[in-house]
Amino acid sequence: MSGSRICWRRACAGLAMAGMLVGPTVGTAYGDPSPAPTTASASASPGDTGFATLDAATSARLDRALREVMTETSVPGAIVGVWAPGKGSYVRTFGTADKATGAPMTTDLLMRIGSETKTFTVTALLELVDQGKIGLDDTIGRYVDDVPNGDEITLRQLAGMRSGLFNYSEDEDFFKALTSDPERPFTPDELLNYSFRHPVQFAPGADFEYSNTNLILLGLVVEEVSGMPLDRYIEENVLDPAGLDRTLFPTGAEFPRPHAQGYTDQTASGKVENATDWNPSWGWAAGAMISDLEDLREWARVVATGTLLTPETQAERLRTEPTGVAGAGYGLGIFTLHGWVGHNGSLPGYESLTVYLPEERATLVVLLNTDIAHDGEEPSTLFGEAITRIVSPDHVYYLPPGAGTSPAPSGSGSGSDRGSGSG
Repeated sequence: MSGSRICWRRACAGLAMAGMLVGPTVGTAYGDPSPAPTTASASASPGDTGFATLDAATSARLDRALREVMTETSVPGAIVGVWAPGKGSYVRTFGTADKATGAPMTTDLLMRIGSETKTFTVTALLELVDQGKIGLDDTIGRYVDDVPNGDEITLRQLAGMRSGLFNYSEDEDFFKALTSDPERPFTPDELLNYSFRHPVQFAPGADFEYSNTNLILLGLVVEEVSGMPLDRYIEENVLDPAGLDRTLFPTGAEFPRPHAQGYTDQTASGKVENATDWNPSWGWAAGAMISDLEDLREWARVVATGTLLTPETQAERLRTEPTGVAGAGYGLGIFTLHGWVGHNGSLPGYESLTVYLPEERATLVVLLNTDIAHDGEEPSTLFGEAITRIVSPDHVYYLPPGAGTSPAPSGSGSGSDRGSGSG
């Protein structure tokens, strides 16, 4: 690892930003800042090499559609990227990164990515499978003591959301603890205790139910087998090989600059608050990571095509099971939805969507600085639907309203990284 990356991830990451957005300078690695809040602006990125911009008519349609979604959902700010070989690229920012200052969203801003963390944790687990150190059909009881049904639940069932273990982030006491002191740290054992006080929901493998508890356990397996802290194992064995030098797994509330401010209504008062500096340790292996547009663009392809895994293990990952939602399946830490492969994320203040369409080798990334639902629907889902109706009408990223236990882990009752669920 280069010295500059060590500085950015370890030394610089130790500085928690205290509510102030520091804007990028002109000519940063990811393009010039957007000219003004609430304006859609093109953003040239060096990662666009080989991609012309989408034709003017399609770009204009996307601009109009996304402005409408911005207005409808009252999302403060959005970063959007679409890349499709043979069609072109579309990179835009909309709205504000900081409502207090009016600073605009820009393409180089770091964002909390919630449950997209699961794709990194499960990739780390599957690398250990490829190394012959664990087996997908090992029971969790081999690695972690005192798990309900631990002698029956397999690692495969945990990664595929079919364990039956209660989702700790839906526990009322957990929600009170988080919202009463959102900067406090949580340990994996504390999180598991919130889950294990509840009865199991169904027999292992009998059903699909999104649960962050599963990923906390898998994170502990990675640590037990590798002998390394999860954040360091992921850095050295997932981020570095994938070339993701603007992605990190924070161990506390650290949030390197530049980043957007994030806004949530998942609060003790129910009022909208700034959640930027909330400690994401409560999400840990299920939802604590940070990234940006360009790294997620690359990660979408890596995770969907299995660059870091053997073909056999990647095939296991993509072997999806039904979720109860038409057109949607869940594999091992990854979902498929009408042809798109990837994951979304939601935790207080932020939402993200990173998906890849193998049929067209197309990539879609959406980053938002709020997790506030609109009429029961997640904003990232509405953005994904609006974009794909235009750029991939045969593969629309669509979930019906109130789709219960869906592969889109971003809402109460569907596994969001909010206090009432987890994404």
